[in-house]
Amino acid sequence: MGNRRLSVLLITAVLLTGCSFAPVYHPPVIETPATFKEGGAWQPATPADRINRDGWWKLFRDPTLDQLETRLNRANPTIAVALARHDEAAAELSEIKANRFPTLQLGVNGTRSRAFSAEPRRDGNQVSTYSTDTIGVGLDYDLDLWGKVRNAVEAGEDALQAQTDDLAAVRLSMQASLAKAYFRLRESDSERRLLNQTIDAAQRAVTLTQNRHAGGIASGLDVSRAQTQLDSLQAKAQDIVARRALIEHVIATLVGVPPASFTLAPAGAPAYLPAIPTGLPTTLLQRRPDVAAAERRVAQANAQIGVASAAFFPDVTLGLAGGFQSDALMPWMTAPNAIWAIGPQLVMNLFDGGQRRAVTQAMRAKLAENGARYKVIALRAFEQVEDNLARLHHLGDEAAEEDKALAAARHTLDLAMSRYRDGVVSYLEVVTAQTTELDTDMAVQKLETRRLCACTQLIEALGGGWRPLDIDSTPPNVSG
Repeated sequence: MGNRRLSVLLITAVLLTGCSFAPVYHPPVIETPATFKEGGAWQPATPADRINRDGWWKLFRDPTLDQLETRLNRANPTIAVALARHDEAAAELSEIKANRFPTLQLGVNGTRSRAFSAEPRRDGNQVSTYSTDTIGVGLDYDLDLWGKVRNAVEAGEDALQAQTDDLAAVRLSMQASLAKAYFRLRESDSERRLLNQTIDAAQRAVTLTQNRHAGGIASGLDVSRAQTQLDSLQAKAQDIVARRALIEHVIATLVGVPPASFTLAPAGAPAYLPAIPTGLPTTLLQRRPDVAAAERRVAQANAQIGVASAAFFPDVTLGLAGGFQSDALMPWMTAPNAIWAIGPQLVMNLFDGGQRRAVTQAMRAKLAENGARYKVIALRAFEQVEDNLARLHHLGDEAAEEDKALAAARHTLDLAMSRYRDGVVSYLEVVTAQTTELDTDMAVQKLETRRLCACTQLIEALGGGWRPLDIDSTPPNVSG
């Protein structure tokens, strides 16, 4: 009869094993446009022109930038933090998955007891002091009838995938930050080189005005104006040196080394501005790691509802124990001393003051929160792509006009110098033309940097070169 009851319980448990109280998961839906509004002449991505997955920064064709990005991927401390969080989530998932298996325990117990000698049921001739030694193993298995463990595993897998996507997002953010800092550094180098050329010209102008003043052709005011222009240019050069040093410190931190031990030799800015394939808006939600992470957290919250709902039902555990028990040391492990027990255990919380209901409501609210956050992140992704497409388009038009302005400013400076040598105008006209030419030339340099940074931001907005589940398990070296 007992065996029959046990068989019925086991069959019932097997039939209930597939039960789950988690809602059927539906990924959040967001309205997706057919094309980007600011796409214009930008070409959609095709399998032949997708961004290089092994290093999108290689599109700029700058070997120094390539080397810096490699160093960043190895030693950036922020990436190391994200990688540690990823590994932590992986370990937590392993811990949760362990609940799918039975636990096996070994127990050894030795006691010495003395019975109450006046006990009526004891024989007066029986020894009232005795020893009992027990050794045995116990096996407990949670049948998981209501899907609590299964949903916990599913939630853990979603959490791990979200951390995987977070790691990809952090890497992309750090890579883009390094590229933009590098472009600003090279802008400073170009400005310093331009200023040095202008300073050389200003020094020659000081000599020229001094000679003309000595010959009675020019006034002392011309000499003073030329010297003032030279001093002003030298002050600007020092400002550029200071600004470059700060940017160099930022790059040192990004590649994981102290600024004192990091130096980049001056060089020109990258001359190549790549054309970035935008892809379709529908693929953006698949490419962006932050969007993917947000979607996985929606799925995680959905599974956690199942975990919370299972708490309303009893935990059913199947227990099996066996061993030997004896009041004599030898012989011990013999058949007459064998003991065993098998059977299910049911534990149910009858009253908790509404705690379980509150936890379930909190998980449903978490699902709604994560769903709303997903939409915020997805909409922001579309916004960032549109912003940078528009920025690149208008910066391109601005660059064309700025090039015309620079050509005109250079022509004006040549005319002013010629008129000054001929004695037609004072040196004030030369100073004005020289200042305009320098400001326009620097504006061209800044505009080029803005275009490079906007291109980088577009790559970042499109999801960069990340691949889901492509995680380097080697922790970055953050020792410096």
